[in-house]
Amino acid sequence: MNILQLFNKVPYPPKDGGSVAVFNLSKGFAKAGHYVDLLCLNTNKHFINISEIKDKLPENINLKAININTDIKILFALKNIIFSNLPYIAERFISKDFETELINILKTTSYDIIQIEGLYMMPYINTIREYSEATVSYRAHNIENEIWQLNLNQEKNILKKIYLKHLTKRLKKFELSFLNTYDILIPITARDGEIFKKYGNKKTVHISPTGIDIKTDNSSKKDFSEIKLFHLGSLDWVPNIEGLQWFLKNIWIKIISKYPDLQFTVAGRNASKEFIKTLKSYKNIIFKGEIDNAIDFMHNYNIMIVPLLSGSGMRIKIIEGMAYGNVIISTSKGAEGINAENKKEILIADNPNEFIQQIYFVLNNKEKIKTISEAAKQFISVNFNNFAISNSLLNFYSEVIKTNN
Repeated sequence: MNILQLFNKVPYPPKDGGSVAVFNLSKGFAKAGHYVDLLCLNTNKHFINISEIKDKLPENINLKAININTDIKILFALKNIIFSNLPYIAERFISKDFETELINILKTTSYDIIQIEGLYMMPYINTIREYSEATVSYRAHNIENEIWQLNLNQEKNILKKIYLKHLTKRLKKFELSFLNTYDILIPITARDGEIFKKYGNKKTVHISPTGIDIKTDNSSKKDFSEIKLFHLGSLDWVPNIEGLQWFLKNIWIKIISKYPDLQFTVAGRNASKEFIKTLKSYKNIIFKGEIDNAIDFMHNYNIMIVPLLSGSGMRIKIIEGMAYGNVIISTSKGAEGINAENKKEILIADNPNEFIQQIYFVLNNKEKIKTISEAAKQFISVNFNNFAISNSLLNFYSEVIKTNN
């Protein structure tokens, strides 16, 4: 098959959840012998020099990127409120240059599948329909209006709250406007699929979680002689900020009162000065900021704390952490879409007392957590094998194309 993927940033190197989700699936398609074109926006915030990564991509993947400035600008936001019906957060990704390049590609190449990655690329679906007869799938990475509703709930500034209320209302309307305009809906979790069903989705659904390419080395056992707690994730993502603040305020201060030498390392990019100040106001917090190599970082620690209270989609850092033998302590929300069993492959805690008890458990049961660590590695190798997940989606696409023909 010829497959075209559209994404709102260059997914290589795959440093965040969205990039991992896109690039790993591209690799899976290519490994299965299919040809993949990746057409991306190359934003200022995540700018990549394409010439420097071309030789690092699999042979069957052709990546093209169109430069765009998506920086948030107050004047543009005000103009958007007055003259546009679109949410500003989405309008930033609409590019005439990108549309022109998309038309050129669609005129010269015939595709079997065009996979739109995420909500912010959906405005290009009308162009796709005009210039292509390909089957169009919408891969929904998240329920976007839910995340912005959380931004609204967390905001204290009255003026910002008024604006966010306006933005969130527009974003939900924008998200719902694309219902059933695609041929296939590809949610990353079953929970998100159910929400789309409630919204009114009537198109065929195939749940496709993000897979990872990790060879589990069962001969290499995780070292738990010293318990090292850590959190790794984007620190400009509101659910991460909300969860960490909740953890520190309700759990961490109680933990260190009993274990005054225990440390908690927090790593991630784009933390605000205000949030860094909050982190450093608590005892025994080590703030690392953005790290160069997430794999090396995860190898150096052993207990991953994921105190998520909200959000949608799937936490890829959890499955990566499990694959490397880390024991995960997460809320049910954080572990959504992974379906690991509590106390077998993962530790679940949904309130402060449960979190405290799970941390006490890992501190005092090192032999038991070794068993959980090994079970987690095995669970990921069986359930989140990228090649198997990619093939499942490819087989689904083949059946849909066969039926339609």
